[in-house]
Amino acid sequence: MEIALEKYEPKDNAALFSFERDNRAYFEKMVPGRGEEYYNFHVFEEIMKSLLEEQNRGISYFYLIKNDSGEILGRMNLVDIENGNSGHLGYRVAEKAVGKGIATKAVQLLVKEARKIGMKEIHAKTTVDNIGSQKVLERNGFKNVPSEEVGFVYYFWKN
Repeated sequence: MEIALEKYEPKDNAALFSFERDNRAYFEKMVPGRGEEYYNFHVFEEIMKSLLEEQNRGISYFYLIKNDSGEILGRMNLVDIENGNSGHLGYRVAEKAVGKGIATKAVQLLVKEARKIGMKEIHAKTTVDNIGSQKVLERNGFKNVPSEEVGFVYYFWKN
């Protein structure tokens, strides 16, 4: 399946809200929930508006993983960008897209995008029981970084 990374735009709000709502139970099995308010469309739009402001200031980048039909299969974020050189990666993929190589391809595309914008380092973390995510990061050149924080595995990518 072909995928593309597209920068988040407000025109995607309805589809992105549906993606989040439809995958909520799946995501909450692996990561802390976003809270009930997040699933009110008007609140969601306000949250996305503030994220768009961060993106416009260059301190975060928000991408959607889409298939060739334009359906959202996941989302990917580079946040806490420091001096344009380093940032923190976060991503989530729809339950129906898991195990199909979508996350691996998407991280590969994101690393390529990070190089284009001059990023030198990307940090990532996943829960200790999310073996799939650990494999995705390792396949894309991320190295495991020792940490004393219980429950998480940390990774680092350097250009």
